[in-house]
Amino acid sequence: MSPSSTHSAPPNGAKKGPHLGVQAASTGASSRTHSPHPSFKDHSRVPSNNLAREYFVGPRDLEKHSKLPYFLRMSGSITPRMIVPILFVAGWSTMITCISYFVHALVVDSLLLTVLGIVIGLAISFRTSSAYERYIEGRKYWSLCSQASRDLARHIWIHANERHDVDAELGKQDLLAKITALNLIEAFAVALKHKLQFEPFTHYDDLEHLIAHLHTFAHDAYDPVIATPKKKTPWKTAGEYLGLSMAASNPRKIIKQSKKNLGNLPLEVLGYLSAYVESIIQNETFTCGPIQAMAMGNIAQLNEVMTGTERVLNTPLPVAYSIAISQITWIYVLALPFQLYDTLKWVTIPGCIVGAYIILGISAIGREIENPFGNDTNDLPMDSFCKQIQAEIGIITSKPQFKPSDFIQKEENKPLFELSHNAWNSKSTDDIRISLRARSDRPLKRDDMDAPEKQIGMV
Repeated sequence: MSPSSTHSAPPNGAKKGPHLGVQAASTGASSRTHSPHPSFKDHSRVPSNNLAREYFVGPRDLEKHSKLPYFLRMSGSITPRMIVPILFVAGWSTMITCISYFVHALVVDSLLLTVLGIVIGLAISFRTSSAYERYIEGRKYWSLCSQASRDLARHIWIHANERHDVDAELGKQDLLAKITALNLIEAFAVALKHKLQFEPFTHYDDLEHLIAHLHTFAHDAYDPVIATPKKKTPWKTAGEYLGLSMAASNPRKIIKQSKKNLGNLPLEVLGYLSAYVESIIQNETFTCGPIQAMAMGNIAQLNEVMTGTERVLNTPLPVAYSIAISQITWIYVLALPFQLYDTLKWVTIPGCIVGAYIILGISAIGREIENPFGNDTNDLPMDSFCKQIQAEIGIITSKPQFKPSDFIQKEENKPLFELSHNAWNSKSTDDIRISLRARSDRPLKRDDMDAPEKQIGMV
C-alpha cells in the first residue's frame, strides 16, 4: 500500500481495553483497508524491473541461493555503484595517456606510488574496519531484540493466567489482552525498523494494524502531503541506483518537514507494554516474582536495543575522516596514470581502471555498510528480522498455556529409552535410579549414537 493513502484518526468515544487503558479502535475506525497478509516491504521504493530491483535495491534476500562463484555475482556487489567512477577514471587515464603519447610525456617517479599506497592502505583499512564494526553492532542489537521479544512473549503467554475458572467472559478478556500485548512486542520491532529508516509515521502497511488502537504522537502528526513521496525523474532514479551523491535525497527530509511533534514511537509502545505488565501484576494474574522481574527486564532490554541502534545510526564516522579519506583516495587514483605511463604505455588505461576499481570499490563498501539500517543491498534485512519475530510469536501463541500433565504423562513420553512414562511409573524409585546410574556408568561408544536403547541398563 502506498504512503499516499489517507490515515484517519481514532473515533471519538473509543473504549478502553481490559488491561492497557488505551483507546481501542472500533469497527470502521479507519477508511483504509488492509491486505490479509501485511507486507514488510515498502514497494514504493522498488522499481518494477526485477533485474534492477535485484541489483540496486536492498537489503539482499538472504534466503536466495546462487550457484555462481563469488567473483561472477552481481547481486550484492558494489559493481553497479562503481560504473560512474570507473568511467570517469577510464576517461581521465585515456586523456593522460594520449597526451603523454602524442604531445608530451606526463610522468612522475613511481616512488610516489609506493609512498601514497601505504597511506591509502591505512586509510581504507581504517574506514572499512570502522564501518564493519558498526554493521556488526547493529546486527547484535537486532539479535538482542529477537531474544528479548521471544522471552517477553513466552513469559506473558505462559505465566500470565487466564481466569476462565472464575468467569468465562473474564477469561476471554484476559486472553485478548495477552494477544494485544504480544502484538505490541511485534509492533515495537516494526516501529523501530521504520524509525531507523527515517519513516516517522504509523500509516505503513506492516505497522498500522498493530498500533491503530494506541494514542501516539506519530499518529497525531501524520500528514499525507508530507508522507506522500514525490515522483522521481528518471535521471534522479538512475542517479540513486548508481550511487551518485548529487542525486541522493536527504533521508531526514520528512522528519524536518513535519509541523508537529513526532514523538518516539518505539518508546511509546514500550510504555504501553509496561502498563500491561503492571496491570496483570495488580490483578494478580501474573504473581511469580522472578518472572515479573524477568518480564520487566525484557522490556528494559528492548529499550537498550532502541538506544543502541539510535547510537549507531546517529554517530557516523566523523566527517573530517570521511572527507580526508575520500580526498586522498581520489588524489591517489588520479595520480595513477602519471606514474604508470612510463612503464606500461597504453596498458596504463586498463591498469588505472583495475587499480581504481580495487581502491574505490573497497572504500565504497565501507560507505555502504556504515549505516546498516538503510536500503542498500548489503544492509541488514530488518524486514526479515521483523518477520522472524512475528513468526515466533505466532508459534508461541499457537497453543494454549502448557500444563506439565499434558505432556509428561503421555504414553509417547519415554523418560528412559525405551520404556514409556507409564511403564516406568509402575517401577520403584530405586529401579529408576539404578537405571540412571547404569546410563551414566556405561561409556558412550560411536555405535551407541544410532542405538540409544543401548545406553540404558534396563531393569
